Amino acid sequence: MAMTAQDIERFIKEGIPDAAVEIRDLAGDGNHYSANVISAAFKGKNRVQQHQMVYAALKGRMGGELHALALQTSAPEG
Repeated sequence: MAMTAQDIERFIKEGIPDAAVEIRDLAGDGNHYSANVISAAFKGKNRVQQHQMVYAALKGRMGGELHALALQTSAPEG
């Protein structure tokens, strides 16, 4: 069963509580999403480490329930 955008956002926010999350369904099929995640927890971490934090928040659902996720991460500016 595919995940909804709301599910993805909820899992990310549960794993990274201060995250600002924007999810888009890229193909309208409930299988291909993009996520923009901004969190102070990313400060000082490289992009791979930031993405690993998001994948950890998804608790192994990547490649199963969640087929494709184009991910952009960053720490807040300022």
